[in-house]
Amino acid sequence: MLTVHHLQQSQSERIVWLCEELELDYALKLYQRRADNRLAPDEYKALHPMGIAPVITDGDLVLGESGAICDYIVARHGNGKLAPAPDHPDFADHLFWFHWANGTFMATGMMQLVLAITGGSGKVAFADDRDRRGWEMIEARLGEAPFFGGSELTTADIMMGYALTTGRAMRQTPIDGLPNLQAYLQRIGERPAYQRAMAKAEPGVTPNLA
Repeated sequence: MLTVHHLQQSQSERIVWLCEELELDYALKLYQRRADNRLAPDEYKALHPMGIAPVITDGDLVLGESGAICDYIVARHGNGKLAPAPDHPDFADHLFWFHWANGTFMATGMMQLVLAITGGSGKVAFADDRDRRGWEMIEARLGEAPFFGGSELTTADIMMGYALTTGRAMRQTPIDGLPNLQAYLQRIGERPAYQRAMAKAEPGVTPNLA
């Protein structure tokens, strides 16, 4: 049985959404953050050497890292869904946004946080400029295509979705001047699979879609 170990308010919500989009038979185990420091509880940290979310188990397999888990689930359980084939016209765009989500966009946000805490002076301006260009890219992309991966929802959207909803809420980033992104988030919020995923992963919490 595929089991998704979901640390609440974390990147592991991506994996719950992915499983719901694929309509998989999976088990979901919820973990609450510690009250004292908002980090993962010891039970969650013991699942994987990195001690961070997300983590899945599938039989004897224990796997971490959002992108690796998405690729694994789609390859093993996806039946060709949510990842365009190499000869599909959306293949390259799908790959770019799938990897850009954590490789650049969220990494830049973490860079901003660390530099702000440590007082990185001029380096803060560098990170802020990279962040600004990232949001501009997002808005431009969503003016070109309905989804980051192209004409249909793919795991690129699964990866980007967390950064633009729960992750954005943590950073308190407004999107008032980004109408394409606003419309995209409304489309995501209307998906039954997304609604089911968030109801299971974050019961009682309204998704950050505005």
